[in-house]
Amino acid sequence: MKRQTRCFSTRILGLAGKNSYHWQSLNGTQFQNPADQETGHPLQNPKYVAPGWDDVYRMLIDLAKEIKNSGYSPEVIVGVSRGGWPPARVMSDLLENPNLANMKVEFYKNIGVTARRPKITQPVTSEVVRKRVLVVDDVADSGHSLRVAERHLQEKGAQEIRVCTLYLKPKSIFKPDYYARTTSKWVIFPWERLEAINLIKKNLRSKGKTANVIRELKGTGLGAPLIRPLLALTDDN
Repeated sequence: MKRQTRCFSTRILGLAGKNSYHWQSLNGTQFQNPADQETGHPLQNPKYVAPGWDDVYRMLIDLAKEIKNSGYSPEVIVGVSRGGWPPARVMSDLLENPNLANMKVEFYKNIGVTARRPKITQPVTSEVVRKRVLVVDDVADSGHSLRVAERHLQEKGAQEIRVCTLYLKPKSIFKPDYYARTTSKWVIFPWERLEAINLIKKNLRSKGKTANVIRELKGTGLGAPLIRPLLALTDDN
């Protein structure tokens, strides 16, 4: 079984014109969405990008349109744990396909630090033999995890496999069939904010005070009104 290698989405979504929108912080201050990473906005953080919930949803709507326009009609949607679960659930809704499964591939140890090899720690939870499968993940970073996921589904007998991600990293060895944006930055998704903030704090070591974490994330849209209550949830803060 050969994998389709066409890429149907090569543009950056949500940057200008009708897709240019503003966000409101918890203290009521409005600012242009810094996740529009290619605009050169002065608030842009050089290391991180943190799309908001609505921003992610807009990307998924555009990706759903791309998938439908390509003529691909998946019979099963598979979310890759853990980052692929939230977008996979939304994609299930947008494609009006309730056949949602999951699988778990473990790879990362820290921000930008990976284990030697990704491995399947939870096989796909649905039957995929002779079925068209859409794999959904949040980001194609190194690409190794997605390659392992694809091979696993091939071994399970999938008829055709296409892959959809919100972000693609230029360094990735695996290019998804559908993706919304390209970035070299570390992406902090809404469903992993506390985890990311804790890792950033840990990496700052002796400088890992709340004020320094806030300063590190300046320009991402994650400001003090959100960072402080998140860190307050941790036992060691």
